[in-house]
Amino acid sequence: MKLHLEFRHLRTIRAIHEAGSFARAAERMAVTQSALSHQVKNLEGLVGMELFVRRTKPMRLSPAGERLLRLAEQVLPQVEAVEEEFAGLHAGRAGRLHIAIECHACYEWLFPVLERFRRAWPDVDVDIRPGLQFKALPALQREEVDLVVSSDPEDLPGVTFRPLFDYEPVFVAAASHPLAARPHVEAEDFRGETLITYPVDRPRLDVFSQLLIPAGVEPAAVRQVELTAVILLLVASQRGVAVLPDWVLREVRGSSDYVTRPLTARGVTRRLYAAVREADAARPYMAHVLGLMRTEPIKMRGMADAS
Repeated sequence: MKLHLEFRHLRTIRAIHEAGSFARAAERMAVTQSALSHQVKNLEGLVGMELFVRRTKPMRLSPAGERLLRLAEQVLPQVEAVEEEFAGLHAGRAGRLHIAIECHACYEWLFPVLERFRRAWPDVDVDIRPGLQFKALPALQREEVDLVVSSDPEDLPGVTFRPLFDYEPVFVAAASHPLAARPHVEAEDFRGETLITYPVDRPRLDVFSQLLIPAGVEPAAVRQVELTAVILLLVASQRGVAVLPDWVLREVRGSSDYVTRPLTARGVTRRLYAAVREADAARPYMAHVLGLMRTEPIKMRGMADAS
């Protein structure tokens, strides 16, 4: 025997059980009592037995009705949760924001952005995937992630690169380092130095892509370190020098342990982008997170200036 049950059948059983009578259940469901009685008779004909003991007050379920009620209590909350989720998606309140980062230092800047975003959009599922561990832009096209932070825009079908902000890669060394006396550093100054970097391919590091590779200069050694705090600790201990984005160095610019200098006399400026699918760019929560991404560096620079 196959039962062709529908969600409305389960909702009817639940409503009558909770209301205790056909009259109150009909009022709650905004239908006439005769229409509700007809629904129940059809359902009883479908299952081949009575679902209610009608001679009791309040009306109670028969054993078969109890079984359908247990099913309704299992299934309907899940269905209603999905309905609510889809309604949120349709209204732009809910969604998914999985972010891939091709910029290792961006964690320093991104976490305050996502904390503010979370408070404004609690129904959006947020996650971060290190874009350095896989090809982030193809993953964006495959809809495996929803936003990629990158400094290297490409011409990709269906993808738009939204500019976020400009930043300056800055040389940092111990205050007692010989290069501290220079107003700026050049590529040649790195030949005798241990360069401390993030564990990233060289073309993705500003110091290599913008300075050393074009000049054909190789540092004396390269030491890779995961955490910014550890890089700064090693620099202060004179274990090497580093080049980091200016927003990362906001807390050490006033420290007597460090000195920061521009790369070359003219300095080097880079631009960070958010790559998103064109179809998602107009979503309200996407527009909001892009706005937060643009304003957070201004706040961080303002804090550094104030200190």
